[in-house]
Amino acid sequence: QAQENKSFAVSKTQEPIIEGLTIYPNPVNSGKIYITTKSSLDKKVEIFNVLGKKVLETVITSKEVNVSNLSAGVYIIKIKEGAATATRKLIINWLFFLIKNLILS
Repeated sequence: QAQENKSFAVSKTQEPIIEGLTIYPNPVNSGKIYITTKSSLDKKVEIFNVLGKKVLETVITSKEVNVSNLSAGVYIIKIKEGAATATRKLIINWLFFLIKNLILS
């Protein structure tokens, strides 16, 4: 008895994107990052270490996020604005910051 093979098309709904998203500076060489978008909505910001542990969570109404308590390394930053979400890699580079300050002082 022949079996009928049925293939189902999986429809993937496209997630809304955050228009005009910019995260800078990246690599981070100071204690702050700035997040700008085309919208003026509040943004929920979550930062995770490479093991997936959430190390920072905040809601910003301006564009500034204080990351001075994070160690040097690679992180994942997740930004939610309205229904849209974006995920990016974030690099904290304290060595560059320290050397720059030593040279300037």
